[in-house]
Amino acid sequence: MPFLGQDWRSPGWRWVKTEDGWKRCETFSHALEDGNNQLNDISHTVIITGDDENEEVYNTEDCEFAAKKRKKDHFRNNTDSQCFYREKWIYVHKESTKERHGYCTLGEAFNRLDFSSAIQDIRRFNYVVKLLQLIAKSQLTSLSGAAQKNYFNILDKIVQKVMEDQYNPRLIKDLLQDLSSTLCILIRGVGKSVLVGNINIWICRLETILLWQQQLKNLQMNKQVNNGLTLSDLPLHMLNNILYRFSDGWDIITLGQVTPTLYMLSEDRQLWKKLCQYHFAEKQFCRHLIPSEKGHIDWKLMYFALQKYYPIKEQYGDTLHFCRHCSILFWKDTGHPCTASDPNTCLMPVSPQHFIDLFKF
Repeated sequence: MPFLGQDWRSPGWRWVKTEDGWKRCETFSHALEDGNNQLNDISHTVIITGDDENEEVYNTEDCEFAAKKRKKDHFRNNTDSQCFYREKWIYVHKESTKERHGYCTLGEAFNRLDFSSAIQDIRRFNYVVKLLQLIAKSQLTSLSGAAQKNYFNILDKIVQKVMEDQYNPRLIKDLLQDLSSTLCILIRGVGKSVLVGNINIWICRLETILLWQQQLKNLQMNKQVNNGLTLSDLPLHMLNNILYRFSDGWDIITLGQVTPTLYMLSEDRQLWKKLCQYHFAEKQFCRHLIPSEKGHIDWKLMYFALQKYYPIKEQYGDTLHFCRHCSILFWKDTGHPCTASDPNTCLMPVSPQHFIDLFKF
């Protein structure tokens, strides 16, 4: 049986020093706090009149119990509620020490690192989506109930952002496809024993995912009205330089569909050769040479064939960082309380897969 009471081994409340003294720092949302204040305004004695006009009086102790239960139900039923923390970093520890009991979980880190704000930053958007995709593929069952709720809240914000800004819909389509496939396997094949929460909740979430997929499928890209300089007006060498800066083959193909000139540039053999050399080692693509009809190597087909066997290099505008000195995971612009003499030498960028691996035990 799990111990449901307040654990004496917990680190205790968080306290903040103010001019009036030390005050306890609350970690729940403002919406929940307002709801709790409303619940606290309930009088200590409640009189309920039934049809037979017999009055039942609840004493103070019963009423307090009912108020606590309503608070708990309010928190559970509020799907938009999330935990907000003052610090946007988390200490990654995998074993118990005298100072700290227990270990850090993936769900804990997911709640603490403020991914809701990260998706609003275009530099971090692809990073967060890729991380959600990896969680959907293999780590969904390891998330706690609160982390799962946070996961789907962030996913909802990502979908709404794509619908409004029409930014990189292909990426979120791949994420939803992987997530729906995983949920179908867990619900039908494995069963509810591995899922935290009621099975009906997961069925509703699966239906929501299918609705999102339909919305993205029907998404119409708005035509930009611009009387100034457009992409087609640029000289050929500049258009070619733009294509050479892409690291994703699908982005090159998509841009090549805009105009006939861009299509011609996107089919350049040298462009795809450079892309293969960037992502894969020479030994790798030497094993999968695909000659064309003219006897030349078809580098475009080579790129997509090699993707099936080897992972490609990932590029992100901004990533999470890990401090080897402090064992703290954080966003670089928010910082963390580092005690090293030269903190920059201790920093290590964390890829989405590395983030997942940090919390494997």
